[in-house]
Amino acid sequence: MTEDLALYVHWPFCLAKCPYCDFNSHVRDRIDQTRFAAALRRELATEAARLGRRRLASVFFGGGTPSLMDPATVAALLDDTMRYFAAAGDLEVTLEANPTSIEAGRLADYRAAGVNRVSIGIQSLDQAALRMLGRQHSADEAVAALTLARRLFPRVSFDLIYARPGQDLAHWRAELRAALAIAADHLSLYQLTIEPATPFEAMHRQGRIVLPDADTAAALYDTTEAECARAGLLSYEVSNYARPGQESRHNLAYWRYRDYAGIGPGAHGRVTVGGSLRATRRHRAPEPWAERVEQAGHGLTTDEPVAAEDRAREALLMGLRLAEGVGLAWFATRTGRRLEQSVDAGVLARCLEEGYLTMTPDRLSATREGRIRLDSLLAALVA
Repeated sequence: MTEDLALYVHWPFCLAKCPYCDFNSHVRDRIDQTRFAAALRRELATEAARLGRRRLASVFFGGGTPSLMDPATVAALLDDTMRYFAAAGDLEVTLEANPTSIEAGRLADYRAAGVNRVSIGIQSLDQAALRMLGRQHSADEAVAALTLARRLFPRVSFDLIYARPGQDLAHWRAELRAALAIAADHLSLYQLTIEPATPFEAMHRQGRIVLPDADTAAALYDTTEAECARAGLLSYEVSNYARPGQESRHNLAYWRYRDYAGIGPGAHGRVTVGGSLRATRRHRAPEPWAERVEQAGHGLTTDEPVAAEDRAREALLMGLRLAEGVGLAWFATRTGRRLEQSVDAGVLARCLEEGYLTMTPDRLSATREGRIRLDSLLAALVA
C-alpha cells in the first residue's frame, strides 16, 4: 500500500525581505495574481497526473507570504486537490500568514476556502525587536491577528524568534509567558541564526550584530522548554512545541521522511514514483518558473532518484530532530541501509556514552542534551 502524501504549495512573494531570511522569497511592486494562480494550478495538475490518486494527509501553503495570495486562488487549488487526490478524513490544511492588518483581514476568507490551520509569523511581541527583525507589523497587530485567528480556525500556531542580540533570560521569559498566555495548541520557537548571504550575515561579520554566547543560548533553550512544558506544550521537535495531538502533521511528514510533493517556485519534494524515491526541485525565480510551467506544464529543474546513502543521511538528519527519534526497522525499509552502514561507529559510541543519544533494539533518539547541540552532533555522526 502506498503511504500517505503531503503537499506543499510555495507562494514566493513578501511585502519586504526580512534581514535574517534566506528563504526563496521575493518583493514585487505588483504581483500578477492571475498568472501565478494559473501556473500553480497547472503544475499541481501535472504533478498529480504522475503521482496518481494517492491518499492526501496534509496541504501546506508556505512562502514567502501566502497571506498575500488571493483567497480565491487558495480555494481553487484546494478544489483541484480534492479532485486529484483522496483526501484523508482529517486532512490538515495549513496556511502561513503574517499579522499585518491587510493580511489579517483575509483570514475569514481563507477559512471559507478550506484552510483549517493557520501559522502566524509573529516572531516577537517586543516592538523594538520587531523593528530590528525587519518585520512589517506591530506587537498590537500580532496580538489582534492571533486573537482573530483563534476565533476562526480550529488549530492555530505561531512563530517566535529568540536568542536575539542583547536578549537575556528575564526578558525572554517574560515575552514567552505573554505569548503562552494567548497561545493556542502549537508554537514554533526558533533561535536566531545567521544565514549566509543575508543582511544579518554582513552585519554580523562587521560586528554590528552580536548573538548570545553558547552558554546563554543553551540557557534560553532550557527556559523555553521549561516554560512551554509549564503551559502544557511539549517539545516534540527541536524548535516545535505542542499539546499532545496538536503536532503539525505536515511538518511531521518531513521529519519522519515520508513522501511529500512540492509545487511552486523553488519547492522541493521527495515522492515515490514507480517504486523509486525521487528528489524534485522547481526553478527558484518566480517569473522564469511561471514561464516554464506555461510552456511545459511544470517548473522542474531536478527530478532524480535518491541514492540509498542519501536516503539514509536525510532520514537521520530529519528524524533525530524529533523527540521520538528514528525507528530502526522503518529506517532500513525506507533507505535500504542498516543504521551501522550510515553513521560513524566511533562517533555513535561516544554519543551514547556521553548521553547525547540513546539506542534500543528498535529506535535511535537524541536526548535533551543531544538536541541542544544537534547540528554539530549530526555533522559528526552521519556518514
